[in-house]
Amino acid sequence: MSDLTVSFIQASLQWHDPAANRAELERHINAISIPTDLLVLPEMFTTGFSMDAPALAEPMDGPTSAWMRRVAAERQAVVTGSIIIQEDGHYFNRLLWVRPDGTMSHYDKRHLFGVAGEVDVYTAGTERLVEEWRGWRICPLICYDLRFPVWSRNSAQDPYDLLLYVANWPASRRTAWMTLLRARAMENLAYTMGVNCVGIDGNSLAYAGDSALLDMRGEYLVEVGNQETSITRTLRRAELEAFRERFPALQDADPFDLREPVYSGTRP
Repeated sequence: MSDLTVSFIQASLQWHDPAANRAELERHINAISIPTDLLVLPEMFTTGFSMDAPALAEPMDGPTSAWMRRVAAERQAVVTGSIIIQEDGHYFNRLLWVRPDGTMSHYDKRHLFGVAGEVDVYTAGTERLVEEWRGWRICPLICYDLRFPVWSRNSAQDPYDLLLYVANWPASRRTAWMTLLRARAMENLAYTMGVNCVGIDGNSLAYAGDSALLDMRGEYLVEVGNQETSITRTLRRAELEAFRERFPALQDADPFDLREPVYSGTRP
């Protein structure tokens, strides 16, 4: 099995300005000079973390999905990140998984952040996504999902090699971000990536970045701090398989069943 080269963009997002954000993110993407297999963008990368879904939502065939298809085709890489989508009378914080051939899968954020009123605006997802890409199985999740280890659990029924979180995670809770990324990597014996943003949003919330790539031991391969940047690294298949063979802890994991979450707010 081959190695996997991954890239992520940590950027300051322009509040409620999709065209400006697409242009700035493309500038970062164009600065990546080596071939990559996967390009990862933050949560709600066209708008910032906004509850103004009626004004900002796009359809699935809107300008951002068209832009992602073009970039994926040009770079011959999967492009992924979440945007605000309107579909069938509902709003979703939806991660799009766009392949170079133009086909697309999606994941709707399962755990909506009630503190910010996300549960009152968006509809929660019910299905986890695990995508196979160039010999790797990849599980993309969104921000607050990081706090819920059951939803992130690697399992024999639905295994993955790379766990990734796209996020708008505030600086005030950066200790939780860094701690939980390490925990998810170690407990799931998987490469783990967290892609955050930097700057201050339209609600005056500060974001410290701290995007990171960790190995299956929970050791940092990349930790970028609070600067705007694009990072590319290659994940080694042989190292992952050798570690899992030496330390097969997942075979001792407890079985469990998932149930629908109970939200305290008004669920759309």
